[in-house]
Amino acid sequence: MKIKTLLTFFCVLAFFSVQAQKNEYPTSLIADSLKENANAIVRLNQIDITVSSQRNMTVKTKRVITVLNEKGLSSVDAIENYNKKTSVRDIEASVFDSSGKEIKKIKRKDFKDQSAVGGSTLFSDSRYIYLDYTPTQYPFTVVYESEIETSTTAFIPQWYPLGNFFVSVEKSILNVNYPNNLGFKKMEFNFSGFSIQKTIDTDTQLSYTVTNILAQKQEDYSPAFGSIFPKLMMGLEVFHLEDVDGAAKTWKEFGKWYSDAILDGTTELSDDTKTKMRTLVGDEKDPIKKAKLIYNYVQQKSRYVSIQVGIGGWKPMLANDVDRLGYGDCKALTNYTKALLDAVDVPSYNTVLYGDSHKKDIESDFVSMQGNHMILAIPDGDKYIWLECTSQDDPFGYQGTFTDDRNVLIMKPDGGKIVRTKVYEDENNAQISTGSYALSKNGDFSGHITIVSEGSQYNQKAAVEILQPTEKEAYYKHYWGNINNLKINNTAFSNDKENIKLTENAEISAVNYGSVSSDKMMFAVNAYNQYTESVKRIRNRKNPFEIQRGFSDKDEIAIALPQEFSIEFLPANFELKSKFGEYKTEFIKKENNKLVYKRSLFIKKGMYSNTEYDEYRHFIEQVSRNDNAKIILTKI
Repeated sequence: MKIKTLLTFFCVLAFFSVQAQKNEYPTSLIADSLKENANAIVRLNQIDITVSSQRNMTVKTKRVITVLNEKGLSSVDAIENYNKKTSVRDIEASVFDSSGKEIKKIKRKDFKDQSAVGGSTLFSDSRYIYLDYTPTQYPFTVVYESEIETSTTAFIPQWYPLGNFFVSVEKSILNVNYPNNLGFKKMEFNFSGFSIQKTIDTDTQLSYTVTNILAQKQEDYSPAFGSIFPKLMMGLEVFHLEDVDGAAKTWKEFGKWYSDAILDGTTELSDDTKTKMRTLVGDEKDPIKKAKLIYNYVQQKSRYVSIQVGIGGWKPMLANDVDRLGYGDCKALTNYTKALLDAVDVPSYNTVLYGDSHKKDIESDFVSMQGNHMILAIPDGDKYIWLECTSQDDPFGYQGTFTDDRNVLIMKPDGGKIVRTKVYEDENNAQISTGSYALSKNGDFSGHITIVSEGSQYNQKAAVEILQPTEKEAYYKHYWGNINNLKINNTAFSNDKENIKLTENAEISAVNYGSVSSDKMMFAVNAYNQYTESVKRIRNRKNPFEIQRGFSDKDEIAIALPQEFSIEFLPANFELKSKFGEYKTEFIKKENNKLVYKRSLFIKKGMYSNTEYDEYRHFIEQVSRNDNAKIILTKI
């Protein structure tokens, strides 16, 4: 009897043990504090990196993430890139419901596997494999495990204890093992204020653990995520990239190695192509003028093929192949342009950087392979002219907002150098508007406006020129959303690529712009350029805020009032000065019921503390309120 009871006890114990294993991740075990402001919760993110030699590295990942709602789906992040030099040795996932019960097991064959470039054979070996799971209910939990092996040790993955806004972290672990003869190095960023414990730090091992990081709200105007939250950069002084061993302790050494080992031999062109380029430039001696001719040729001949970041490799395809095929990614087109310039004796340098509208620097104090994009630098005295070789439309030497004002790495034959790209000063990011409009006695509006945009504002407006007619109309109806019943009668563009100015001419009309009631008419004087961007009130703001690019707007508009009315009320002139910029409006009465409205708005770029946010919000509120200032007319 006792034996039977004992067996029963062990059976029950085994049953509950199995149940406990199967129900390992119920959402009920998550602390309420981790759910606050969270779309997803990382229960565990363990990354084990093993650098076994200069030519071999494995990365094992175990990621357990509970997704609370649809907005948290992207945080599953179950994706791996691979090519001839990087293989996915193992990948699998399991899905659990809210009680922790397993509802789906996903093997490698169930993952989606596709080329990095649809329809192109150029990068046929560059692929990615990813989990494509459509949930039937929330919350659910995904346990994702993968193992990657690569010969590329020039890139050691960066560690982000906190991966994104609105995601909390229960536990994150990083373990790194490496030989002591490869010059392993690391650099910590923004660790202060987070409970990150360094558990091991020797000449062959490094480990960190972090627990209970609360979800962070994404506050408007916040700096880039990676510049305010923790990250760890790692690298080797002795490494391997693109089938070539490398060693570098300084940027000069790194650039020299990259030029000699990676770029060497990639710029060969046929004699026919070289002759064609020499014929193209003719007797021109000025290297910049020759470069303009070559750049225009590249824009007309080639097209850009987008490759997923980190997949396409860092050795450009041969210039001869680009010449033959007529397409390539950023590295291929940059290198091809360099080869064509070499043919006409114009020096130029491949330049690596982070390309994004949100500025991001190469970390100049950490020598390693960085960046996600490549452009070309042409020396011009003590400065450089920068060429975006993937664009078929950009003016020569124009950077726009994708590569401007950031630290980049120039690869010169004698070594690398950190340089800052062109800075478009606030006052040069200009929009100058001149125009007129007239109101009928019924309040109907008809007008003409000319807008000239330069600097970073050119970048924004150049895209409008190439829109389809229906898209253009939708753009302007949004742009002049303050004008009800708007009709776009005509638009014309003049794109001065030599001086990098874009001119828009538009004729527009609208019924009932002026609101007529009894013997009164009221309307907003500023019809063409109201500042409508709102700055939200954020109580207890935590993060600093950043204005990435300043600008200068100047408007002068002639207004013809209906002859049947006289001015009863005209808004007062207004002037505002602040650390964030300046704003001024002026109303000038003219003869014959005419009025001239002048306006200027200047916003300064800068990084500001969280405590200054309300002051900026108040500044913008005053701008917006005065932009909407109304005139009142009385019928004569």
